[in-house]
Amino acid sequence: MAYFSSSSSNPVLFSTLSLVCFFFFFSENKSFVSATRSEEASNELQHNTHSRVSLSSLFPSSSCSSPPQGANRNGSLEVVHKHGPCSKLKQPSSSSSPSSFIIQHSEILKQDEARVRAIQYELSKTHQNHHQEQVETSTKGSDGTQLPAKSAIPLLGGNYYVTVGLGSPKRDLSLVFDTGSDLTWTQCKPCARSCYSQKEPIFDPSQSSSYSNISCSSSQCSQLVSATGIRSACSKATRACLYGVQYGDGSFSIGFFAKEKLTVSSTDVFDNFFFGCGQNNGGLFRGIAGLLGLGRSLVSIVEQTAQKYRKIFSYCLPSTLNTVGYLNFGGVSSNTNIKYIPFSSNFRNSSFYVLDLIGIAFGGANLPIAASVFSRGTVVDSGTVITRLPPAAYSPLSDAFQKFMSARYPKGDSDDLLGTCYDLSGYKSFSVPSISLLFKGGVNVELAGIGVVYIASQKQVCLGFAANKKDGDVAIIGNTQQKTLEIVYDVGGERIGFRPLGCN
Repeated sequence: MAYFSSSSSNPVLFSTLSLVCFFFFFSENKSFVSATRSEEASNELQHNTHSRVSLSSLFPSSSCSSPPQGANRNGSLEVVHKHGPCSKLKQPSSSSSPSSFIIQHSEILKQDEARVRAIQYELSKTHQNHHQEQVETSTKGSDGTQLPAKSAIPLLGGNYYVTVGLGSPKRDLSLVFDTGSDLTWTQCKPCARSCYSQKEPIFDPSQSSSYSNISCSSSQCSQLVSATGIRSACSKATRACLYGVQYGDGSFSIGFFAKEKLTVSSTDVFDNFFFGCGQNNGGLFRGIAGLLGLGRSLVSIVEQTAQKYRKIFSYCLPSTLNTVGYLNFGGVSSNTNIKYIPFSSNFRNSSFYVLDLIGIAFGGANLPIAASVFSRGTVVDSGTVITRLPPAAYSPLSDAFQKFMSARYPKGDSDDLLGTCYDLSGYKSFSVPSISLLFKGGVNVELAGIGVVYIASQKQVCLGFAANKKDGDVAIIGNTQQKTLEIVYDVGGERIGFRPLGCN
């Protein structure tokens, strides 16, 4: 996805990086839950209005569990949290203690806010003509190439990645995957301007027999407009097509638009895959080699592999640091229990995945929210952490959550974003109310217990939703609420499916 203003020379694309973050964990308290509380929880579950979450199930561990069922097949990639025990990118000095993750809480939410602002700005242009001024500079590459450039604001990079092969011979690269971006890119030698530190060797196109740049006059170069909304730039020295992307947190990649051999699995290999070969890259990506774009434009991997995968992909995000999720192309692990919802008719030409949310159920009863509150649409986004709601929807949800939790647990510290928090450090487990998202067409998607709350610290367990700045902003379903759900993107069929407990 992108937000930008055009310029007569060297345009820069602003895109939102997949900054997929994670739950924070806290140590188990030895105090026991009383028999009265346990009996109460049993009664709640019988009425399917509440569920119980064990804190110990959320603790980090030193071992990695096996991938969930449905991940081991052709067209499937493992989705890994880079700070967890399953990650090959984890630094040897990284601590596995809960406090090592808790300390990053403020940066995670700061980064999340930047992404949300970028998404809402981009979609607001569908309803109004809004011009954002942009100051651009240019920097000269080693061959005299004029590359668009802009300084970056260093924030934490994305946390979920997949590994694909690129080039001949194949080089494995770990890429953040993002439903809010279109262009796939990786850092490339010789890094004419700058490359940040990554775990794997930086891709060297000169060592691949299948690499070639795209010319400025080619139709493929003009396809960048479908992903960026602005014209591509052109190398003065080689007449090669240039791209520039800058994400909502200020991170960026600039370089050559090229084609190469892409390997998804041993049997799924794609020649002439179009991607960005970055020569000027910045931001704290924390060892990640680049990004895999899962948006809806012509340059996304979804469109480029459409003949084989039929514009269908699905994913299950890891529920904890200790587990592995999956990203499947071309189908789903099971066709049973999938609830499909059509794309919103208001955003058919958008690169985002937008649905029509019409209400929220709490404890089995619909909250007093008018369907018109969600009239601007609701984005399903892999990179946003905290679900954002219009204030008129957030207020009744927050009030109901407070009423439920305050009768059971002591209040915890709150902040500007997460305003409904409780101190559960004295409990081994806790009850959470059932929350369902109600979509147009009569489809209801119930969230898992761990998808209701966001764990910020040992004494701060919060409602995992936040209010938009204004009612006119689109709602966004973040990855906290997506836990345990298999989410199916049938792009050709213009619909998204949800399969409860699809990641077990």
